[in-house]
Amino acid sequence: MSNLPAALVQSLQKAKGFDKEAFEKVHAAEEQITSIRFNPAKFSSVVFESVATRFSSPLQKIPWASAGYYLPERPSFTLDPFFHAGCYYVQEASSMFLEEALTQCVNISQPLKVLDLCAAPGGKSSLLQSVISSDSLLVSNEVIKSRVTVLEENLTKWGQANLVITNNDPKDFARLESFFDVLVVDAPCSGSGLFRRDSEAIDEWSEQNVQLCSQRQQRIIADCWPCLKEDGVLIYSTCSYSVEEDEQILDWLIENFSVESIRLSVKPEWNIVETVSSKENAYGYRFWPDRVKGEGFFIACLRKKDGASKSGRNLWKQKLERADKKEAAVVEPWLKKDIAVDLVKTGQALLSIPRQHSQSIEALIAASLYIRQAGVRIGKIAGKDLVPDHALALSGIVSDELVAVSLKHEHAIQYLRREEVEMGWIEIPGTGNQKMAGQTATVRPGWALIQYQSIPLGWIKILQNRINNYYPKEWRILRK
Repeated sequence: MSNLPAALVQSLQKAKGFDKEAFEKVHAAEEQITSIRFNPAKFSSVVFESVATRFSSPLQKIPWASAGYYLPERPSFTLDPFFHAGCYYVQEASSMFLEEALTQCVNISQPLKVLDLCAAPGGKSSLLQSVISSDSLLVSNEVIKSRVTVLEENLTKWGQANLVITNNDPKDFARLESFFDVLVVDAPCSGSGLFRRDSEAIDEWSEQNVQLCSQRQQRIIADCWPCLKEDGVLIYSTCSYSVEEDEQILDWLIENFSVESIRLSVKPEWNIVETVSSKENAYGYRFWPDRVKGEGFFIACLRKKDGASKSGRNLWKQKLERADKKEAAVVEPWLKKDIAVDLVKTGQALLSIPRQHSQSIEALIAASLYIRQAGVRIGKIAGKDLVPDHALALSGIVSDELVAVSLKHEHAIQYLRREEVEMGWIEIPGTGNQKMAGQTATVRPGWALIQYQSIPLGWIKILQNRINNYYPKEWRILRK
């Protein structure tokens, strides 16, 4: 690893918890720490053991994350079907502290509207979805269009329905006055906290860039500030060590807005450093890599003390276009019974939106936000049949009564490569026996859900003489 920027090291001398010798030593060691967070909606002992049994030593629990674990080494995630099915997410351990921040600041058992403003690639959004209730709504936004694609992929694999993905500038959300209960801003920063993971970032770091990032962070928060309601919570974080991007942002917030700092409860054995800003005594939390098993990270929580407690604007003029009775009848067999959803049309596509969130989504449309995805994409109707979307296969609302076929690991990987599916791959449900090539009597022609260890991976369509693989082309495994 290149030498750490001398200007950075010098600037951190007065930062609480900074130990120059230990800081330089841990960066020189170039240790790579790998951690994952399991998806509670898709978790099982089979999923856990499939990860744990790859290593000679046991997985180590991340103390501030209910579903987070350190791995002894970095395996090949690409060749694990559970990874592609959204059973876990590879996420940096320090950033998982967002769970503690959220649960300590708000009542997560109550319905919440949460905005993750700078969301790509999706780690924090998937964490938020795992923590909030199904009665809550997450709006996951990414301003950079090229990064929305990976955000959409990761959250589709996570499989939750209480979600809207948007591609908007932060200032666009000001039109949703006093709309959100929680605003999460994992702000673009100079990236010094990730030097161990990305040594090239060292060459890109400069004092000028720190100042530019600080100005950008202020602009992002100021632009979207009206969308947070009174007593709503801002969770602000960076992967930067620089005081200008961390504690000084807290001082700027208190000086320019009516907010109060929230002090969190942090266990001493976690070795997270509680820091206080120099002017306004606002609380922040620093993760130093020589103290915690994780990368550099900063997080702070503040409560808004002005504005309306609820939205004062009439935003409910824009109505969603519902599916008609015939379309609903086609879709009904594909969904779990007794789920309260609205079937919505957008172009030729059908979406399933939790009924309790329809009005909120209408508000997002009325505010002229660009919505990339809402709820779960069901598919398109062709004649009297549904052509199912991949998102439906990975969702928690897909019917348990659909035809489902299981693949062994080797064939699951071939499926994920979008290779041809052979009849002999298919395992007859409930027997544990593979079908012989050419036998089609036990699996009728039509759509079927491909599974690996009872976890859905996607769709196939069984024809008389072949099987078509409908795994998304853009998501397929390219590595051989």
